Amino acid sequence: MEHIEQVSKKRFEIRSNRPCDFCKEWDPQFPHRHPMDQVVSFNRKSTASAHLTEDGYVRHRIVELSRLASRPPRNAA
Repeated sequence: MEHIEQVSKKRFEIRSNRPCDFCKEWDPQFPHRHPMDQVVSFNRKSTASAHLTEDGYVRHRIVELSRLASRPPRNAA
């Protein structure tokens, strides 16, 4: 089984993905994430849906929502 994991690791090291720029900038826990949860598809923008794993997607959305919640409320005019 160990050899299968090594093959999948190598497959993802080949220009098929890159770290999510949004998460890298705004998530203080980003360096502590599992490596597969940090990356997005190479040819897509740094959006939640571009993440390769469900956990990466969820963490991205949590960061987005926490940023929205921390904004000061707009004044109704």
